Amino acid sequence: MKKKIIDPIISHEEGRTLKWFIVLFYIISISYDLFYHVISIYNPKLKYETPDVLGLWIYLFMFALIPIAIYLYKKQKQHLIKYVYFISYTSISLINDVISFFGKPELYKSGNAVEIFWLLLSPIFVSTSFFKVVTVGLLLKYIISGLIIKTPFVLLGILLIAIFAVFSYIILNRFQSYVTAIKTSYDQQLIGIVKGVIATLELKDPYTRGHSERVASYALELAKVSGRFSKDELKAFNYACLLHDIGKIHIPDHILTKSETLTKEEYEIIKSHTVVGADAVSKVVGFKDSIEVIRSHHERWDGKGYPEQLKGEEIPYLARITSIADAFDAMTSTRSYRAALSIEEAYKRILEGKGSQFDPELVEEFKKILPLWRTIHDKANNEDGFTSININE
Repeated sequence: MKKKIIDPIISHEEGRTLKWFIVLFYIISISYDLFYHVISIYNPKLKYETPDVLGLWIYLFMFALIPIAIYLYKKQKQHLIKYVYFISYTSISLINDVISFFGKPELYKSGNAVEIFWLLLSPIFVSTSFFKVVTVGLLLKYIISGLIIKTPFVLLGILLIAIFAVFSYIILNRFQSYVTAIKTSYDQQLIGIVKGVIATLELKDPYTRGHSERVASYALELAKVSGRFSKDELKAFNYACLLHDIGKIHIPDHILTKSETLTKEEYEIIKSHTVVGADAVSKVVGFKDSIEVIRSHHERWDGKGYPEQLKGEEIPYLARITSIADAFDAMTSTRSYRAALSIEEAYKRILEGKGSQFDPELVEEFKKILPLWRTIHDKANNEDGFTSININE
């Protein structure tokens, strides 16, 4: 699937969070060492008998990560920066502990403020994977340290990590609950907008009633069987299929509902709905993933489609899926210019279009799921309406 377009507002907020996170990391980590350095001057009893071998060199190394962070940020891969910082810091601190305390297990001290920082602030990214990396990474650090240095003091560090990880998980869970609630509300509003647009289109052309929903259901099943897409990608694809004919709002009614053969000029107007539809959603953030499907679902595998005469794999994969679903539903539905064809006849014609109109590999996948498409078709006809299938199924 084409790289997902991220809402610039969300991207901006994520960037701000990351910047504050890195600033706090440097402040807390450096302040922690400076604090012990200062108080050890006035209270020698607090000074480690074994020197910190790497000392402030650790932070010189961490400052060297800033150019890497800037590079990843510019490449819109800012989600990787927190992993780079955590893995780098944990790895070098593990090396420092092993070098400093190997052969002197009685002097080993476990735990520091920076590790607590990693655990307690990891939930602000609302990422379960990052939380797991931090928790498992810190546990592994102490386990490896304990095995190499051969000291039981690591057990205290492991216990503290487990306790703080529980608190961190609770915070993460609450954040995720809020985000899920907001996302659900947003999705419902988006679905409402999509249904409103579809209803408007169906007022212009009653013969297409339920067409968009059926195409979405057919296409989703074909996309699922490919095994290429995540749940979120399928959800975005669902919106794209529901909106694939949105450009027909621009088509005059007398052309859209004409029962006679279209003139060449009228057909060119009909063909314009792909470009008009793509342009219509291009400025709407929630629908931007729909553009390639709306624009290219009438392209043909042999390059004789429209609007850009794309050929073969030049056609976006999801548009190729939609093309089969759209053709199947168009053939099995009653239109102003002809009666509906049988499922068997539609099936035969799609097989005949293999390698010319349709992607040959997708036609083979279509053959496997025809029984499911038949169920969707029969349900839609029996209920005189349609309810979209569950993406999570």
